[in-house]
Amino acid sequence: MKILVIEDNQDNRDLVSFLLEHAGHEITTAVNGIEGIEAAQVQHPDLILLDLALPEMDGWEVAKKLKTDPTTSDITLVALTAYTMPEDKRRAMDAGCEGYLSKPINAATFPGEVAKFLK
Repeated sequence: MKILVIEDNQDNRDLVSFLLEHAGHEITTAVNGIEGIEAAQVQHPDLILLDLALPEMDGWEVAKKLKTDPTTSDITLVALTAYTMPEDKRRAMDAGCEGYLSKPINAATFPGEVAKFLK
């Protein structure tokens, strides 16, 4: 499966990419919201893992734009964030995320958690 990871922190991006590539997925990355939207439109991945605290455009705005664009609205979108308050989760879901995973991730269980969102 093709997964786009939109994450500005290189350590987080590298860890997520490593774990998911090891699980057999094809990973591409973007480092900010604008780059993430462009990558989603061009690559049309099966899943997007979206950090909410992004430069250029935050993840909530990215989610809204992806879900209102007919070319990307069908892509499964999962927030991957350190924002863990119940209101943050509700706000992510309201913006269009179908799922919510919190950081820091557990390296042992993360690939299985992500697999639940793949169609």
